[in-house]
Amino acid sequence: MAVEIRTSGSAVTAYLYGELDHHTAREMREAIDRAVDLNMPALLVLDFSNISFMDSSGIGLVMGRYRNLAKTGARLHIAGASPQIYKVMKLAGIERLATLEGRVKE
Repeated sequence: MAVEIRTSGSAVTAYLYGELDHHTAREMREAIDRAVDLNMPALLVLDFSNISFMDSSGIGLVMGRYRNLAKTGARLHIAGASPQIYKVMKLAGIERLATLEGRVKE
């Protein structure tokens, strides 16, 4: 599976793996939505640390999760975005919807 879900207290973290494109976005979206519906978190973290490629489907995934969370008042946090993914998300205005954090430089 291209996503691993972990819960801790009132937070759900989705660790995304591989490529995030129209072929993989559906599986990721469905797994994340199931976890959110089951756990009703106050915070959803999408961890992009292990995403090697992302097209516009990634923006759609983030925006759709934001829309779902807004109904419950939960917050969204994007973590571990590579410099390229971070730039794309900034250009798309994702930082207006979620906390956006890039990878820590080594």
